[in-house]
Amino acid sequence: MTSLEKQLEIHAAGAVLWRSDGSGNVRLAVVHRPRYDDWSLPKGKLDPAETAPAAAVREVREETGSDCVLDRHVSTIRYQVATGDGDRTVPKTVRYYSARATGGDFLANSEVDQLRWMAPSEAYQTLTYDTERAVLDEFTRIPPGSPKLLLVRHAKAGKREHWDGDDDLRPLSEAGLRQADALSRLLPLFGPEQVHSAPRLRCVQTVRGVATELGIDVVHEPLLTEEGYTEDPDKTLHRLLELVAGSRTPLVCSQGGVIPGVVHTLAEHGDLPLRSAPSKKGSLWVLTFSHDPNGSGHVLRDADYFPNPLPSPRR
Repeated sequence: MTSLEKQLEIHAAGAVLWRSDGSGNVRLAVVHRPRYDDWSLPKGKLDPAETAPAAAVREVREETGSDCVLDRHVSTIRYQVATGDGDRTVPKTVRYYSARATGGDFLANSEVDQLRWMAPSEAYQTLTYDTERAVLDEFTRIPPGSPKLLLVRHAKAGKREHWDGDDDLRPLSEAGLRQADALSRLLPLFGPEQVHSAPRLRCVQTVRGVATELGIDVVHEPLLTEEGYTEDPDKTLHRLLELVAGSRTPLVCSQGGVIPGVVHTLAEHGDLPLRSAPSKKGSLWVLTFSHDPNGSGHVLRDADYFPNPLPSPRR
């Protein structure tokens, strides 16, 4: 892609919106757009300075009337679209997420005049575009609603050598506070229900905003410090998997000396190929698990990385 194409590229986001029919069967939302006379997944362009997850949630609400909680990044598709004058085409990138409907009512409008809830096989046949059928293929690879872990590295806290006090009490810098504020808007889109942190002030500060919004305390986890992990990596992994096995989605904040090793080990156990396991300050891993068919707990099935609270994810 040339530099001009990158400059003109259109960014959009959407979702495979799902719900249970009460009998354990999954139903997917497919919308009809009269302007194009097509059946598609809900999606739309990002607003200025909007993240892809936020755009996906907003577009779901606008096109289907449903509130939702994001599960995982499912797929990214890229294609060319004509410009308004029709003289050229520009690249368009659409990031799709799995999203669980949590309520709301559909009202037909000029953009979307019909909404249908369908079994995945019916939705596959109904969708107009092969690219979105491929999104459904990836969506069905992992059962929707599978357990997930939101793993965050603490935001920026300045350099250790510039802090004279107890390192446990080193606070977030001004840049770190801005990252934490951005995370407090990003993380709730994935529906955290409990908040855990290494007992370092900078770690607790990074996720305190989410805990406050939920009306709960941040639970301190000594095993998630760099010292705790170095002393016994297996105990740290066991603690994280304990949190995953619970019935509530955990948000965990840890340190740069912990996260890459933890993600690499979980990926190896789950036979999940990862090019790398970066851990920038203020970054987020959304880790999706499934029950091990061999009966040994949960195994990692998908891993999405957000380099910081603002850019879209990459795999």
